[in-house]
Amino acid sequence: MSNAKPFHRNYRKMKPGPNSGYSDWAYIVDRDYSQNPEHYTRAFSIIQSDLIKLFEFIEPSDINLTTYSFRIHELLMRTCIEIEANFKAILQENIYTPVYNGGRKQGQLRPEKEWNIDDFKVVNKSHHLDNYYVELPFWKGQKGKIQPFGNWAIGQPLTWYQSYNKSKHDRLNNFHEANMLHLLEAFTGLFVLLSSQFRTESFSTGGQSLGISVDSYFSGEFGLGGFLMVTFPNNWTDDEMYDFDWSQLKNQNSRFEKIDYNNI
Repeated sequence: MSNAKPFHRNYRKMKPGPNSGYSDWAYIVDRDYSQNPEHYTRAFSIIQSDLIKLFEFIEPSDINLTTYSFRIHELLMRTCIEIEANFKAILQENIYTPVYNGGRKQGQLRPEKEWNIDDFKVVNKSHHLDNYYVELPFWKGQKGKIQPFGNWAIGQPLTWYQSYNKSKHDRLNNFHEANMLHLLEAFTGLFVLLSSQFRTESFSTGGQSLGISVDSYFSGEFGLGGFLMVTFPNNWTDDEMYDFDWSQLKNQNSRFEKIDYNNI
């Protein structure tokens, strides 16, 4: 049985039906869908701008993936902090009330400040993060296509997130962990996380214009921010898909559902 209402901050495949093309994206710009989405897309836009600036000094190429520097370290820290902020926003706007499993606080609510990557991983079940693929334009070599959450599909930790923690807590001895490879994996991870919430919507100011399909030098579909190409998940089951006509649903007072992450 598919979902008759969209979940907060969760973009997923829409079943074909009346107005399904419109319904596939229109709910994303409803103000009740997410709290201050522009706060998150603007932060991404600034990080993306700084990364593109970095490419003026470090060529986007396989041969430079082990390059590390203070600038790369800075961008890696900012990117992963932003990733954590997005995970928390998803959990906060749905249902997530974790408790301590042992010790003197057993059974008590575990506060948000103690949430970590093990908490965030539950979002993969609802957003299919591990099935997103991202491609960087103008990349020289074989490493320009990235599956940033791919390790979760095989039960492995995220190497780039581990490197972020290592270089954050002991920069002197783990400075090399903040390299171009891990920065790009983290940056595309942030891009995926935003795409899994907002599709290609950046919530930028200005009027909306009708998009026109034209021939392109690039073979992929450009996503949020207009720089990275994205392949959205193709492994949604019928029960997971959305199935509603937003032109009718948008007139209802109750238009969204919450994901119960306590029982997912």
